[in-house]
Amino acid sequence: MKILLTGHTGQLGHVLAQDLQAHGEVVVASRAAMDLSQPDRIRSFVRAVRPDLIVNPAAYTAVDRAQSEVPLAAAVNSVAPMVLAQEAHALDAGFIHFSTDYVFDGGKASPYTELDPPCPANAYGQTKLDGEQAIAEQHDAWWIFRLSWVYGAYGGNFLKTIARLARERQALTVVADQIGAPTWTRTISRAVQQCLLQRPQGVSLAAYMRSTAGIYHLAAAGATSWHGYAQHIVRRLAAQGVALTLDADAIAPVTTAEYPTAARRPANSRMDTSRVKKTFGLDFPSWDEEVDHCLAELANIEQTGQSGA
Repeated sequence: MKILLTGHTGQLGHVLAQDLQAHGEVVVASRAAMDLSQPDRIRSFVRAVRPDLIVNPAAYTAVDRAQSEVPLAAAVNSVAPMVLAQEAHALDAGFIHFSTDYVFDGGKASPYTELDPPCPANAYGQTKLDGEQAIAEQHDAWWIFRLSWVYGAYGGNFLKTIARLARERQALTVVADQIGAPTWTRTISRAVQQCLLQRPQGVSLAAYMRSTAGIYHLAAAGATSWHGYAQHIVRRLAAQGVALTLDADAIAPVTTAEYPTAARRPANSRMDTSRVKKTFGLDFPSWDEEVDHCLAELANIEQTGQSGA
């Protein structure tokens, strides 16, 4: 099987590039080779590769900047997925795409299910929702995994920022009234691999994905606030013996109103994962357990001199 992977240098793409090799030949699409803001470049690259499966973790993820760069965010998050879905349909190839909890405005009191009507609160969420809808209109053999609070050892993310600031600051303020489930890139990648491995013997990938096509919520178990998440990171680093200037108790909670941003964030990003568990037999570890594993991976990267940039 030939797999076309976008965004292989990103925090999720980096892990998928490793794990997908167990399923076939992985062809990575660099930005120079396939700029996702250029539809013609996308079509040319896909037609040259002729993959059996397209996996698209690439996205415009600058949430605040998207408010003032809507055309660029839409090109990458809405138009590019549409074009990839069209090309996958023409090849009868499977298509795996990743979306976000930000398709919801966070006003619901309980975890969101796939049946809840989307209502994005910012431009980024709207462009991701438009991408979801375009895929469903253009193809029939696809999975869309909605993710929340993604982090990993590679790329930039909240966990790595807090780990750095814990070595530089003596005090910190973090929002405490937004709730979600921090989800490790390796948890996400493992789930994707397990979904692919559920394909019945003798059934083509496209036929299998066609029979299970849909949107699935994928997130670690449990929930916390950004403030609780930050405190856990610092406490775990201290337990590892890392020299810190910041104590977890010196992280002060603030409200969203006290920390204004260009784009409004959902107060509730919790997602119900019952559907993906039932369809593919998956289970997810608790968010704090996975954070601990990621911090251990980061420590190993630092010790061995690898690059986690």
